[in-house]
Amino acid sequence: MTSFTAAVYQNEYLADGSTDVHAIVTVECSGSGQAGQSGAGGAAELVIIDTSGSMGWDGVRAAQDAANAALDQVVPGTYFAVIAGSHAARLVYPVDVREGAMTRMDARTREEARRAIASLAPEGGTAMGTWIELAARVAQSVPGVTQRHAILLTDGKNQHESPQDLDVRLRSAIGVFQADCRGVGAAWEVGELRRIASALLGTVDLIPRPDQMAAEFAALMKAAMGRGVANAELRVWAPQGAQVLFVRQVSPTVEDLTPRRREVNPLTGGFPTGSWGDESRDFHVAVRLPAARALGQEQLAARVQLVVGEDVQAQGLVKALWSDDHELTARINPEVAHYTGQAELAQVIQEGLAARAMGDDRTATAKLGRAAQLAAETGNAEATSKLRRVVDIEEPATGKVRLKRDVDKLDEMALDTASTKTTRVRK
Repeated sequence: MTSFTAAVYQNEYLADGSTDVHAIVTVECSGSGQAGQSGAGGAAELVIIDTSGSMGWDGVRAAQDAANAALDQVVPGTYFAVIAGSHAARLVYPVDVREGAMTRMDARTREEARRAIASLAPEGGTAMGTWIELAARVAQSVPGVTQRHAILLTDGKNQHESPQDLDVRLRSAIGVFQADCRGVGAAWEVGELRRIASALLGTVDLIPRPDQMAAEFAALMKAAMGRGVANAELRVWAPQGAQVLFVRQVSPTVEDLTPRRREVNPLTGGFPTGSWGDESRDFHVAVRLPAARALGQEQLAARVQLVVGEDVQAQGLVKALWSDDHELTARINPEVAHYTGQAELAQVIQEGLAARAMGDDRTATAKLGRAAQLAAETGNAEATSKLRRVVDIEEPATGKVRLKRDVDKLDEMALDTASTKTTRVRK
């Protein structure tokens, strides 16, 4: 049986006149079961692979192996489809769509899909918006499916449609399915793929070599099959006159949920979190109260709930208590401090790499130096390791670094894609 728990970490003491309240809310899920098996609706999986000319025969063969590895993880009875993408999108399987654009996984359909995938060949350009548009249409073709997920692979930039066309097509897919996006090699743009993944509540990452695709696809699909909660929403209530400054997921990755707010009622906003497996996620909630209370008074600053459907699964209360005791009000909650640093770390890495690409070495050095300092302070060993491939870290504590002159493009991309991955607070 699925269960959720919530815990709040904050310093509830505010100095006289202060109104801003920050808290980290940890939500844990257990007993989530298997995708499409919970009784709340079926599950659907899509594999979207780049077959543009830049993939070449070696790339397409590796993508075929990856698609098959992903399908091997799909649980029997799950709806699925395979899409090939170039300057246009094509439904590769199922071929006979008289019964709809998806089919259920069983031994026969798995083998048919393998044969269809084996026929793919490299040709054409890259227009990822068309892939996403077709995937959204296919994903909605089967009634009764409540959980839809896709793996999207590309090796290049989106060169054969305008940014405006991509935006329009991407908006049509928001809320329809989640997508984990992967780029293979060094010719694709991290920011472009990150924008797609973020809009579709998924992840973005680098696959350095084609022969690594199959293992990555298998792991992604296995994880998707383990998410038995189709969709959950984080709801934040704040009192009359208060302002919710932001709501961010801060672990396992940084994702700003603030722009995704849905008005539940005048005092409550709902923020989508997608599907859940057995996992723990941390959220940073910041609220500005309308006015400070008298010393000694206490106020409920926010009520944070994890909701599935309309059922509240877990709840945490964020409080404010005004005090003139400086020792109490000056304390910085370690969880809040940690994740504030992690969010800044993601930002300065991306800004530093962008400055380096533009030839602005001064800004790049300052930003990546700050990144090295934050990585050391928050214990993010992965970020530190990847930073060392781009800069020479001389003094981690002060952020003194020197830009390396000859940096492998893959190392820059690995740092960029890892920038939003966070470490948990060390207890």
